[in-house]
Amino acid sequence: LLKIELSQARVVFRMSSSKKTSVGIQIFARVKPTKSPYRGCVIETTDDGPRVNILIPREESSGFVNNKKENYKFKFRHIFPPDSTQDDIFDVVAVPVVDSVLDGYNGTIFAYGQTGSGKTFTITGGAERYTDRGIIPRVLTYLFEQFAKRSERLFEAKVSYLEIYNEGGYDLLDPNHEITKMEDLPRVELLDTGGGDVVLKNLSQNAVGSEEDALNALFIGDTNRMIAETPMNQASTRSHCIFTIHLTSRVQGAAVMRRSKLHLVDLAGSERIHKTGAIGTLATEAKYINLSLHYLEQVIVALSDKSRSHVPYRNSMMTSVLRDSLGGNCMTTMIATLSQQKSNMDESISTCRFAQRVALITNTASLNEETDPSVVISRLKAEVARLKAELALATGGADRPTERLTPEELLQCKQLAQQFIASDNPEATITVGDIRKVDACFRFLKEMVLSGGRGSQQRSSTPQRTAPAPTPASVDPGEVASLKELLRQRDNEITILVSRLQKRRSLVIPQADLPSRPTSRSSTRHQEALEDAAALGLGSEANERQHVTLEEFRETYAGTETLRHNKQKLKLLYGEAKSLGAAVNQSRANINALKAEIQRSRLEAGITQLTDSSGVPVLDDVDHVLRQDLEVEKSRYKGQLGELKALKREIEHLQHLLEKGKAQMLRDYEDWKAGGSIESAASPAAMDDLGGGASELIHHERHDEHRATSAGNSEAHREAWASPEPTDDNDPDDDIAAFFRAREAMKRAS
Repeated sequence: LLKIELSQARVVFRMSSSKKTSVGIQIFARVKPTKSPYRGCVIETTDDGPRVNILIPREESSGFVNNKKENYKFKFRHIFPPDSTQDDIFDVVAVPVVDSVLDGYNGTIFAYGQTGSGKTFTITGGAERYTDRGIIPRVLTYLFEQFAKRSERLFEAKVSYLEIYNEGGYDLLDPNHEITKMEDLPRVELLDTGGGDVVLKNLSQNAVGSEEDALNALFIGDTNRMIAETPMNQASTRSHCIFTIHLTSRVQGAAVMRRSKLHLVDLAGSERIHKTGAIGTLATEAKYINLSLHYLEQVIVALSDKSRSHVPYRNSMMTSVLRDSLGGNCMTTMIATLSQQKSNMDESISTCRFAQRVALITNTASLNEETDPSVVISRLKAEVARLKAELALATGGADRPTERLTPEELLQCKQLAQQFIASDNPEATITVGDIRKVDACFRFLKEMVLSGGRGSQQRSSTPQRTAPAPTPASVDPGEVASLKELLRQRDNEITILVSRLQKRRSLVIPQADLPSRPTSRSSTRHQEALEDAAALGLGSEANERQHVTLEEFRETYAGTETLRHNKQKLKLLYGEAKSLGAAVNQSRANINALKAEIQRSRLEAGITQLTDSSGVPVLDDVDHVLRQDLEVEKSRYKGQLGELKALKREIEHLQHLLEKGKAQMLRDYEDWKAGGSIESAASPAAMDDLGGGASELIHHERHDEHRATSAGNSEAHREAWASPEPTDDNDPDDDIAAFFRAREAMKRAS
């Protein structure tokens, strides 16, 4: 049923794409969930549509004749029961309106009802759960998703947040709102332009480039709203708030652009003072709220009565701001929030009556298109330059200058000739205002042809844009910016590497304090022992005995191979990440270059080429090829970026394993020095901590190696290493060292 309602609503809001459309205001109803709902309020579904039936029996106990109406029936486009979710409200009510705003129409969504019936929850949402988000945050998310999908158009978004408190307008996004009293803030003033439009003075429009910026603006505005506790609502909004999104869209290079706006209105709830018992400030606020809602109802009544020629928009600030939304150029939707409690039936009936009057209003929505003055100015400037050049050529015979061209002018002529040859635009011209420069350009063209330059090359049958000559006038600013960004990234990488190298050098042990060791594999293991010693805090202050003890411990420690394996794997991952990062940077630079090329091509098309009936330039094959290349490059960039993120997670995980392994080695080393055994230090649990299940692999690889079964003092181990003289051959040295370790172990065992 929701899908059917959504499709029908979209059909209503898309009756016409370029002409004026007469659309009635769509009315919806939402019933607030209550613990004890009144049984006389029933939601029915008939052939004519859903409706609310409210039955209030007459009171005949007084003995007087009572002709009061008992049964009330109100029809709505759709009625949301108490168990409806925020997703249902957004899909049926908001999505069709937002789509029409993206297409260039104005839109308004407002909630009306008594205080505590759920208006603010519907429009703004709740703060406890993510699923309780209201229409405004969901609209912001949906808009930026559509911006990414509709890549053929360029969108710009601005937001404003107006609060009407006691008939005074205030900017909720004013940065001085938190440090200044409301009485001292500048008030928003209404200025009538004379053509029916209203300009709001002192109301800021903040540009938002991302969903995060827009949500931050919404959060700041909601924080500054006037909220108070009343007998009917613990957090009652005491003012009317209008969150407006201003959109500007255009096809790249086109002179026609669309401007639209979306009003999201959270009205303060009507309340009866004799029922709520409000006094003081609350009573004053309730008086202004009821007065503004009364003026709103007067406007609704005047609009629904076709015989009335005057509509009292100027009675209140709210009706003046919503002038377009009520009977003007806008597609409007209303949500009536109802309460099923028996004590609130009178207010619910009043809300339904108001909704029925609103449904009688018809708006005339039109597509808001206008010509971009910057593109028109560019075209006119190009035409003026061309006409001046033609005039100079036509009158150059009598007043032809005789002095020679300066070197700067000759260089300019050469650059113009090179750009003319490099351009693929068949309508490209050389615009100069002097016959001497025309002659100079022809001479440069002749030289290029005779010297076998760019002009003598045959163009390929495939449309491909030739890069302009590398002269200062033809340098692409986008490419320069991308190269500067790449250079900055490389400088940062070099700085990080230099700092790491300096830190590593500060931890290296002087070679003069180290014992003589064999080269190749043995020296590699010794160097790893020194690195682990630095990592474990031994550093340059540790003596030779500590290093020999640590190296002997490493040779017999079961987690050494796991650490070495993780280090090697981490180095490989660093290399992959570096190459992949370079590829991502290159893809980003290519994308920026292609965007700049497309923009330049379309700007030329907007100035020189023909346009269709809607003002859109007729694009050539070159532009089509560039767009295809851009899509391919974007796809490659997204894939490479995803791989880089996955690689980053793997590197971080591996770094965590290394840090954990080194910490475990330090604890086992301290236990071993205290007199424990290496086998107990390299327990299966410790091996699992080091490598995540790599103990079986290490045991398999080192099955044939001789390990020491116990550990003595460090002097005995040092003598076992220092007794034989190294032969400078890897295998004999390793065998001799293993023999001496085994012999020393047997002595201690006996």
